[in-house]
Amino acid sequence: MNEIRLFVNQLVPGQTLDQIFLVRDKDLRTTKTGDLFILCTLADKTGTVPARMWQASQAIFNSIAIDGFLHVKGRTEDYRGSLQFIIDACRPVPSEKVEIADYLPVTTGDIEEMWSELLEILRGVRDKHLRLLIKKFVEDKEFVAAFKRAPAAVQLHHPFIGGLLEHTLNVARLVRVVLPLYPQLNADLLLAGAFFHDCGKTAELSAGTSINYTECGQLVGHINLAAVWLARRAEEVSQDSPEPFPPRLLSLLQHLVLSHHGEHEYGSPKLPAIPEAFVLHYLDNLDAKVFMTLRDIQNDPDPKNAFTQYNRALETRLFKFSTEPPAAPAETPPKPRKGGLD
Repeated sequence: MNEIRLFVNQLVPGQTLDQIFLVRDKDLRTTKTGDLFILCTLADKTGTVPARMWQASQAIFNSIAIDGFLHVKGRTEDYRGSLQFIIDACRPVPSEKVEIADYLPVTTGDIEEMWSELLEILRGVRDKHLRLLIKKFVEDKEFVAAFKRAPAAVQLHHPFIGGLLEHTLNVARLVRVVLPLYPQLNADLLLAGAFFHDCGKTAELSAGTSINYTECGQLVGHINLAAVWLARRAEEVSQDSPEPFPPRLLSLLQHLVLSHHGEHEYGSPKLPAIPEAFVLHYLDNLDAKVFMTLRDIQNDPDPKNAFTQYNRALETRLFKFSTEPPAAPAETPPKPRKGGLD
């Protein structure tokens, strides 16, 4: 075993490793010559790395558990501009023999402080019906506990404990920045949409030894879950109030949730059809993309390379030095004057 553990964000081609990783997924495949090989994704708290094991067997494949820990020996290498790990040998490791904190990332922000700031932003909602609806959620202790713990995604953006809260707070902050520029927008609707747009991820994602989709998340998805929850809670507001929750207001709020991915191909059942939906979609996407770019730059293991490894989700390699001033041009020595000494 390596004396000093190397995390995924420290890996570069040409390293030999003898240590433990978490297994995110696995697949058994066959080469053109009929030999079996294993494809899997290894992970720790800093990220993931694709791995291959050549000359594998069904028995070895069966011994590897998804969301389990695997002691691997092998080497890192470059494959078409991306890092991969070649497994020479492996064996399963019981979870009680590993330090879980090395494998499950957590937000760097203070969860209670972030939650308090989000509540303060939501206090700016003036519409009484939306205020009552928000109250139904923030006074639900089980929902709040799940909201504080949930990740925002499995891999792409804010994939850590507290990630959903951090992302939601960032979107709410962005909404407050944008609103003064466009006073025609329905500010209360947009603020409520910022809070609710990803709330279904509290049931879509689980964070045990790793971050994964729940059965409900796979079958229904966070967008549909949130739309259903909003209708259910709005009905509760109607039952507790002297007047019913306005049907159009509920439809508008559900529309923000249903359209916030912006495109059918990205999972939105509806395309944005009101100005507030376009704003929410782009602010949501802005926070996700900025997180992804900054993370890749920060975690890139090669300080000598001006570009990161290829990011498949962004379809590019990122230039790492956009925040640094350009290098000063080299000074050219003065040419000697003709006609004698100075």
